[in-house]
Amino acid sequence: MKVLITGANGLLATNTIDLFLKKGYFVKGLIRDKKKFLLKSHPNLELVEADILDFTAVEKAMVDCNAVVHIAALTAQNILEYNVYHKVNVTGTVNMVKAAVKLNVQKFIYVSSANTMGYGDINNPGTEENPPKPPFTDAFYPKSKTEAEEKLLSYSEKIDIIRVNPTFMLGPYDSKPSSGQIILMGLNKRVVFFPPGGKNFVDVRDAAKGILSALENGRPGEAYLLANSNMSYKDFFTLLKRRGNKKKMLMLKIPKNLLLLTGHAGDILRLLKIKTSLSSVNMKILCVSNYYSGDKSQRELGLKYQPIENAVDDAIKWFRNNNMI
Repeated sequence: MKVLITGANGLLATNTIDLFLKKGYFVKGLIRDKKKFLLKSHPNLELVEADILDFTAVEKAMVDCNAVVHIAALTAQNILEYNVYHKVNVTGTVNMVKAAVKLNVQKFIYVSSANTMGYGDINNPGTEENPPKPPFTDAFYPKSKTEAEEKLLSYSEKIDIIRVNPTFMLGPYDSKPSSGQIILMGLNKRVVFFPPGGKNFVDVRDAAKGILSALENGRPGEAYLLANSNMSYKDFFTLLKRRGNKKKMLMLKIPKNLLLLTGHAGDILRLLKIKTSLSSVNMKILCVSNYYSGDKSQRELGLKYQPIENAVDDAIKWFRNNNMI
């Protein structure tokens, strides 16, 4: 089977391509700049430079593919206008599925976000049945992913569409860095300020396995949370301190009111057209316990999640090997 995987230089896509190649798949990796690809060349891998907003280029790249794994997305937190997210995450996704339908591709695996579903607490974590809820409904990135999911489902009679919704991913090959920035923030500083909330963490290689299993075993029309460890930020940085051997790391909790005040300051900067990740919405997100359950993915996709310590250890190792720590 030949699979087109978009966003080939990103954390999740790199690990997904690596897994698919090891499992014997032929992979076309869609990427905007081949020079940024991290893996070694492979006889079953073809890199194609294209932009998901260019329908002609996407269609050309998709020829002879049996399935599409669409991972590419705009995830930055400092973009000031929603239409920028919409253009990439919604219009780009529609481009992909339209090309897939036109070329009679069999399956379309869409990598969305856990935050298109409502989070829960430690005793009742969010599931695939929970509708999205604030503050994520007001945040541009998850809002765009929710809209993309809705657009995709309108094509469900023409192509098998399966959604996977990973939580916060950690692991090797995080070159930007993306979510691994939380590790660099902890290990490159003597004093770590942590917010009062928490989130669900998952090994990026488990997320890649979830994508593979969704392709092979997932039910069309279904969505699967790829979720593992629910942890407060305090507990996560305590774990990071131990695994990174940073005995002198000082951890200080940021009061919720101070975070919210900082968010209001960020709102003012945004009104002045100054790019910043500070905003009321983003600060509210840091204050909630953003917890999810991966039970459905274990039950239906057969996933077995490894300890999150493995992801932290291997991310640290990769960052150190690449002189980022």
